[in-house]
Amino acid sequence: MLRLGVNIDHVATLRQARYRDNVQAPNAEPDPVAAALIAERAGASGITAHLRADRRHIQDGDIFRLRREITTKLNFEMGNTPEILAIALEVQPADVCLVPENRNEVTTEGGLDCAGQIESLRPTIQKLQAAGIVVSLFIDPDEAQVRASAELGAEFVELHTGAFANALGSDQLAELDRLSTGATLAHELGLRVNAGHGINYENIVLIRSLPHLEELNIGHSIVSRAVFAGLETATREMLALMNP
Repeated sequence: MLRLGVNIDHVATLRQARYRDNVQAPNAEPDPVAAALIAERAGASGITAHLRADRRHIQDGDIFRLRREITTKLNFEMGNTPEILAIALEVQPADVCLVPENRNEVTTEGGLDCAGQIESLRPTIQKLQAAGIVVSLFIDPDEAQVRASAELGAEFVELHTGAFANALGSDQLAELDRLSTGATLAHELGLRVNAGHGINYENIVLIRSLPHLEELNIGHSIVSRAVFAGLETATREMLALMNP
């Protein structure tokens, strides 16, 4: 069965649009932790949240509350910085997914350059694993990046599906083939395989066919659907499409 991690960053983005300067106010809404609990109730296997260096959406307090209150697992997305690493080691999430971080982007665009950052990534991965945290690397499905992820000793790769999601027609099928090749190589090298970015209620039909997939991390599409259908329904609908 393909598992679903629901990313709640965009719930926090909506809150910050009104309550950026008073996030602790009792009327600050919507509450990303409440959203996480609804997603769990609807069948999500985990909750994903990205604590960015600029704190544009998820805040430190959200991460600590998530760790205390959810009953599945916390997948903590983070850039490779000493400050955020220290928070991760204090929070002790089940999983950490290391991602690239660009202050000018609206959301994470593109995979982590593991091949070019082996020496800076290695000590971070070792510290997380020494604390009992499972490490995933968010990468494009390129051979060099998959091989570097294996060299770094990560347990998982999360294949970046953005290029697939943005492509049309035959180009999308070519990107799907690229993802399939990346997933197959990762599996051959002993890596476990997740995927995420831009997955929605239409392209999930193709994505679910990828080999060796264990979990999809989906945020924007579910939160968008929730505007009209409610978060519990949106989560259940995605799970039904993932596992027909």
